[in-house]
Amino acid sequence: MGTMERMAELRKQRFFCSQILMILGLELQGKENPDLIRAMQGLAGGLGFTGETCGGLTGGASLLGLYAGRAKAEEDEDLKLNFMIDALVKWFKGGYGQEYGGIRCDEIVGANGQYMGTRCPLIVAGTFQKVKDLLIEYGYDLAGTHDDA
Repeated sequence: MGTMERMAELRKQRFFCSQILMILGLELQGKENPDLIRAMQGLAGGLGFTGETCGGLTGGASLLGLYAGRAKAEEDEDLKLNFMIDALVKWFKGGYGQEYGGIRCDEIVGANGQYMGTRCPLIVAGTFQKVKDLLIEYGYDLAGTHDDA
């Protein structure tokens, strides 16, 4: 099943952009994490459906954190995470932000959400690909780099 088909399946299951990105990333690692997916819903609809920062962008940053974030006291911070997030934000602003008038959910989907069905799937797919590209560029194995499953 391709990414777009999997995304459509997840959307039919009523998952949101931020959750879909994390599910796709976890699936790359062969993992499931219901608690993490539950937490990702807080980013949906632009931070709890307030229309603020797009869940595709915040979900993408969170997905980068899944690979490069610090999870244990004995781990060192991976400074590459901030560089990857910076690159993601610049890419997102320069592309979707320019095209749709900003990076806020309300700006992207329109006041009444009229563009949600057409723009959001493209944004999620594009962001997922950009996150994968950044991870590869910065030396991460998409199957997972941490031994803490």
